[in-house]
Amino acid sequence: MKELLLGLRLLLGSGRGSRVRFLLMVVGSGIGVCCLAVVLAIPGILAAQDARKAAREPDCSNGRGGCLSTVGNGLALNRVDPYDSEPLTRIFLAQVGPVDVPPGLQDFPGPGEVFVSPRLHELLRSDRGLARLLPGKEKGLISPRGLAHPDELYAYVGVRPAELKGGGHMSGFGWEEARFPTVEPSTLDILRFTLAGVVLLPLAVFLSVCARLSAASRMRRLAALRLLGLSRKGTQRVNAAETVAAALLGAVLGLGGYWVVNQSVSRIGLPGFKWYPADGSLSVTTYLVCLVGCPALAWFVGRVGAKKAAANPLAVRRSAVEKPPRLWGLLPLVPGLAIVVGYCVAGATGNVPTDTSFSAILMPLAVVLVGTGLVLSLPILSRVLARQVARATNSLSLGLAMRRNEMEPGGALRVATGLVLLVYAASLTQGVLIELDQVSKNTAPVQLYTMPLDEVPEKTEQALTQVPGVRGHAVLARSWTDPDREERPSINVLIATCAQLHRMAPVVEGCVEGRPARLFVPGQSYDEASLPGASYPLHLRNAEGKQRVVPVRVPSRTVRYHDETDAQMAGSGAVLIPPSALPAGFRPEERVRLALLGSAAPGAVTSVLEGIAGVDPTIEVETAGLDPASLQQITVIKTLLAVGMILGLVIGVAAYLVAATDRAVERRPQVTALALLGARPRTLRAVQVAQVVLPLTVGLVLAVVIGKMSESSYLVTGGGAVFWDGAGLPLLLASALGVVIVAALGALPLVGRRIDPELIRRD
Repeated sequence: MKELLLGLRLLLGSGRGSRVRFLLMVVGSGIGVCCLAVVLAIPGILAAQDARKAAREPDCSNGRGGCLSTVGNGLALNRVDPYDSEPLTRIFLAQVGPVDVPPGLQDFPGPGEVFVSPRLHELLRSDRGLARLLPGKEKGLISPRGLAHPDELYAYVGVRPAELKGGGHMSGFGWEEARFPTVEPSTLDILRFTLAGVVLLPLAVFLSVCARLSAASRMRRLAALRLLGLSRKGTQRVNAAETVAAALLGAVLGLGGYWVVNQSVSRIGLPGFKWYPADGSLSVTTYLVCLVGCPALAWFVGRVGAKKAAANPLAVRRSAVEKPPRLWGLLPLVPGLAIVVGYCVAGATGNVPTDTSFSAILMPLAVVLVGTGLVLSLPILSRVLARQVARATNSLSLGLAMRRNEMEPGGALRVATGLVLLVYAASLTQGVLIELDQVSKNTAPVQLYTMPLDEVPEKTEQALTQVPGVRGHAVLARSWTDPDREERPSINVLIATCAQLHRMAPVVEGCVEGRPARLFVPGQSYDEASLPGASYPLHLRNAEGKQRVVPVRVPSRTVRYHDETDAQMAGSGAVLIPPSALPAGFRPEERVRLALLGSAAPGAVTSVLEGIAGVDPTIEVETAGLDPASLQQITVIKTLLAVGMILGLVIGVAAYLVAATDRAVERRPQVTALALLGARPRTLRAVQVAQVVLPLTVGLVLAVVIGKMSESSYLVTGGGAVFWDGAGLPLLLASALGVVIVAALGALPLVGRRIDPELIRRD
């Protein structure tokens, strides 16, 4: 306890310079803790949103738009449709007895009553066609208790029980988990992995840098205390007292800064991601990590930093030559690179790993090992390079700079470490974004809509085909199969005329009106069951419930077919049947679906969906290649990754500014001595720039090379189609060049115009 009080007294009585450095440590720690709190708060925000989603789920939801239960006093039908790239969720409700009120509402919606979210309320004013998706009169707004986030598009629509075709019974609301979580658990693992590499690893380095500010002057002061009789552990405790005090005050400052950030940003919102301020409240665990973990890290760094002064105080006071860094710093880099290279070789040879659970553990471990090894190996590589350059150069400036780096290899790298990790993390983030871009989405110029025709009247089917924006339609079915047989072969059937087919596909060759044919799609193999001459039964039903069976014989004639959808509407081997071949008034009853085709422009998709809702607002429409829930997840992940990159940039720049300022103060005696010996300011500036730029360049080259390897290995384990990303390399190199320029410009002010001999009076 005496050593701790002595450390605080030395801090308060060591002059203005020490107090300024202490303030710098507090501010740096505050920035780091604020960034740490942001990262730790993200899972809590997502969990709070998913909890409200689960609480409003009908208790009999099967995840497909209806309820399977046959018990309950209410009927529910879920419909999720894309509105631009956002999901629009509509819950159709009908009451046949006492039933719980949905969360966020005061009363159960009656027939013709619509309750909407605040943002949907605003959109209804500007988009009149949106009202066709919500038949009825708006009666009120859904409160925050029933919404995942303030910008959600959500509505409850009250209908009569007879109008709710396809709905199921329910008795209340509340489910174990959300049907559509804000971020899927597998995707959340990707987010955690990326944020750990982009934010947490640079943050640990930054907090360590803040804890070791003014290391040289503090070590001389601690060495003097050791020579005056203070014990080794006491000397370490004196140094740790200052770092712990700075870290604790910085933690309080950082938590206060996070509260301000949460209150302001949550109300403004981020692109594609918004939350309620209460969702961003920090948990007890987060408070313990910030208020206990960060000072504990400072205590450890402070004790380690004072180890040299406690063990050999005379060497510190006499400025003895530092021992060269040991090769153990390469130990984390070796196994990390082994894992990364192994995955890269596996991807290059086509032996892509299939054990994703093992890769989910091994790949983050490799990223952490490589990042840690990159930091620890820089002093070793910098010293070796500095020695070789100093021996070979004839330049006075370069020689002085390299000799300084050889004697003190960690000095300049303290300045460069944050920037090196920033470039390394940028490459990893780029890999994650590439993997997200490989998610299935509609990239075709057309959009395919499919909907079941099991309970759709023929007049409704005709009205659906005439919706504005629909340029073609066809009926998709499958032949009947015997459920009692072990082998149940069947074929796909496409019911359309040649004219309809020409409107839906740019490639239709060999089609003769009124004659059946077998479709051939270039690049696809034929369906094994679609053999010429084979016959399959097609069960039909009319509006009166009468049934008929028509045999479908696979013809030998083929029609070359290829449409513009991402996934072909009909594959090779599907049998094209003209509508005239079926009895009048009869339609297939086995997995029959109506397919509509229109433009894929966002406005056109919305217009078609609104037109379909105008015909039947409860019909289930599948938009092939356009999953609104997945697209929203990708938007949220990209936004959070952008937040992580911004935090990483803040940490990297802050680490550079803090370390550069501290190094400028520590280097003043050496710079003054060289100036008094006759060195010109231009030479001194060249020395300072070379001292920073050369080791930084080495670190950035390693960061780019190892970062690209880590990115490629991550893409290999992701299971996507892209393993090697060359398109992002120019941007990465440009970023590295910009980092070098910033570091060089930042090194210039380290040499002042005025010479102050007082700085070397004691030496």
